Amino acid sequence: MKIVVREVRDLTVVDLNGKILIGEGDDLLRDTMLRLVEEEGKRRILLNMAEVPYVDAAGLCEMVRSYTTVSKKGGRLGFVSVTKKISDLLAITKLLTVFPVFATEEEALAKFREGEPAKASV
Repeated sequence: MKIVVREVRDLTVVDLNGKILIGEGDDLLRDTMLRLVEEEGKRRILLNMAEVPYVDAAGLCEMVRSYTTVSKKGGRLGFVSVTKKISDLLAITKLLTVFPVFATEEEALAKFREGEPAKASV
């Protein structure tokens, strides 16, 4: 798993590349999210999932933990470019009703505002 963090307008975009698995990606995601939220004070974060081919149960748990970490600090975490396979997983687990999910980064930039309700648009 590789992670690149970049700033786009008023959002922090976290580009994920690789599988999010137990012992392979989940720890890196957790460490990155804690650094962004706790150390850097980021509150509006978008996880770009375009290059994530697979998420296992540990990875899914880490996605939920990331969402909770940001939410507890009064921030918002959204997901963009979720693959069909991961979108199906989020639908089965009912997490599409919790996570703000956007089809494109442009859509996220336009709609991902403080206080706006989470809506899945996959």
